[in-house]
Amino acid sequence: MKAAVVVLSDPKSGTEEALGRVFNALATAHDFKQRGDEVTVLFHGAATRWPGVLTEPGHPANELYDAVKDKVAGVSCACTDVFGGAEEAQAAGLALIKDNPVPGTSGLPSLAKLSADGFTVLTF
Repeated sequence: MKAAVVVLSDPKSGTEEALGRVFNALATAHDFKQRGDEVTVLFHGAATRWPGVLTEPGHPANELYDAVKDKVAGVSCACTDVFGGAEEAQAAGLALIKDNPVPGTSGLPSLAKLSADGFTVLTF
């Protein structure tokens, strides 16, 4: 089994729903990791802001993030252009992914490539 967990929620919204989405995304990645399955986590859209928040020691999802950070592929480069988070992502050791050259952008992660490579794409 191969899974790509895509986080879209915005930490700046400050809602329990946004926290619930990122928490469940990370918990899903953890579940796949514990089973020994291949899993990757990507932050798209306004979710490119999450890595800077999740690395804070007092954050409620920090421990879970630490448990799966080795499975985090990175953040959407084009989305960091719009929503920010590039510096925080890079400080956290994450890549700015741009293998999908969408016209007028600096590039996004290719979900089509992940799907073609046998990954089930799950969005949160």
